[in-house]
Amino acid sequence: MCRAIKTLHNFSPPATDDEIRASSLQFVRKLSGVTKPSKVNEAAFNRAVDDVAHAAHHLLDSLVTNAPPRDRAVETMKARARSAKRFGSAQAIATGHNHN
Repeated sequence: MCRAIKTLHNFSPPATDDEIRASSLQFVRKLSGVTKPSKVNEAAFNRAVDDVAHAAHHLLDSLVTNAPPRDRAVETMKARARSAKRFGSAQAIATGHNHN
C-alpha cells in the first residue's frame, strides 16, 4: 500500500472531503506513475481523481463497524512513535548516530 494514503475509516471526527480527495490523488498518482500529468492527460487524470474520491465517499459511508471511532490525536501520536522507532530521532538521523 502507498504510505501516503492514510486510513480514513472509523475516525472521530470523520474524514473530511479534503482528506478523501488527497488520498484519491495519491492513489491515482500511484496507478498512473506520474505526480503531475501532461496537458494532454490532465483531464483524464483529474476525472480519475474525482471518480476515486466519489467511490471512496460511498465506501466510507457504507462501511459498518462495532469498534469505537479512533481518536485522530492518539493515532497521530502512535504514528510518530512508530516513525521514531523505525528511523530514530531527528537528531540521530541528522548526525548519523542512531542509538537503537
